[in-house]
Amino acid sequence: MDVSGVKELADTIRAELRRAIVGQDEAIELMLIALFASGHILLEGPPGTAKTFLAQCFARVLGLNFGRIQFTPDLMPGDILGSNLFNFQTSQFTLTRGPVFSELLLADEINRTPPKTQAALLEAMQERAVTIDGETHRLPDHFMVIATQNPIEQQGVYPLPEAQLDRFLFKHVMGYPSAEEEKKIVASFGGRFGAPRPEDWGIEPKLDRARLGACGKAVAAVPMVDEVADYVVKLVRATREAPDLENGASPRAAAMLAGAARARAALDGRDYVLPDDVKALARPLLRHRVILAAAAEIEGRPVEQVIARLIDEVEAPR
Repeated sequence: MDVSGVKELADTIRAELRRAIVGQDEAIELMLIALFASGHILLEGPPGTAKTFLAQCFARVLGLNFGRIQFTPDLMPGDILGSNLFNFQTSQFTLTRGPVFSELLLADEINRTPPKTQAALLEAMQERAVTIDGETHRLPDHFMVIATQNPIEQQGVYPLPEAQLDRFLFKHVMGYPSAEEEKKIVASFGGRFGAPRPEDWGIEPKLDRARLGACGKAVAAVPMVDEVADYVVKLVRATREAPDLENGASPRAAAMLAGAARARAALDGRDYVLPDDVKALARPLLRHRVILAAAAEIEGRPVEQVIARLIDEVEAPR
């Protein structure tokens, strides 16, 4: 498969998702980029903005093995990973696998559980493996986490640890729809009762594991010239030197930004990366990886504003 095949497949997935999803084009695009760049994505927004339904539809159209965890304050790490249970008939321990043993995992309302339980996903997200009682179990190579969370200002939520945030390729902030989009939602969903299901809208699987693997190889083969690679590095390093930021982005962020830019190029049918690919993805990739300095926070300068200024200040290659 080449980049034209990646673009064709992505167009098919977009069209299928739009059967049920009104608006949220940016979220769909970032989820596709994360999929083909072997990354994870965090969706943040107030309740009722279709975060969970979007993840369910995405899993349905991909046709992958789907797992879901509803994060709650009393959730334990074993509820995510599974555990070894003693079988009295065989006098042996048998592994009972948790929902993390899936290809696409929905971590719903991930910030409603304490950091100890959140940390159960660290190894899975970074190494695509989990360790239970000293034994390591591999997860699929294309294992992907789609996590949803409510804004930190809401009650009953815990901040995600920095180490876990850094494992998400993107953090996308989902707002309320426009008046026109909300009218379409009311027209489509207003006469239905109960939670919507992707199959009710005719969404069918459009991808198989072989094609997913081929897409990943096509994306990885997209070349990046030195000038664009230098731009990636300068942009990430600028976050470490900005006086408004206490902590900047890590080298892992630079590598992830390069991979995501390759995926964006392939989704556009191009076998080359443009500086615009990097610039377009910098904000969702950096917003959860940097920490505001105390002075900037006191003066009311939000992270989004600081990142936007850095993107404007760092000169892109022509």
